[in-house]
Amino acid sequence: MSDLNLPPASLRIRKQGGKAYVFDRLRKHYVRLTPEEQVRQYFVSFLIEYKQYPEGLLSNEVSIELGNVKRRCDTVLYDKFLQPQMIIEYKSPEIPLTQQVFDQISRYNMSLQVPWLMISNGLQHYCCFIDREKKSYSFLKDIPQYGELIMNYEL
Repeated sequence: MSDLNLPPASLRIRKQGGKAYVFDRLRKHYVRLTPEEQVRQYFVSFLIEYKQYPEGLLSNEVSIELGNVKRRCDTVLYDKFLQPQMIIEYKSPEIPLTQQVFDQISRYNMSLQVPWLMISNGLQHYCCFIDREKKSYSFLKDIPQYGELIMNYEL
């Protein structure tokens, strides 16, 4: 697995049948450790441990419907009323974060209508706030602390 631009994380990894599996703390079971899954696990750990996002308000692999097609959001952050507030999309470190990645997460947002979008390939991370009233969006310099989201954006 590659080095990531994220703080260290304590991951529980086990081998089975010659393949590595990592314990997903949100789904509460082991999943195949792929480069994208490594990014997900490190990023979720970063949000919980360093940015104080409540573990109980995060969920991995959230099913949505786009038209008649089922898709999955990599991670969704909910508010205290369990309404979705943020979609996070992960890519493997070797996949650049291009307009196509933003287009993908924007399509997912057609279903969930959240004010926050984040993407990461483990090396680069982007966070975008969508202001529906003003019909505008802005990119933040850094991934915000959870407390900043609550204070400034009424999650």
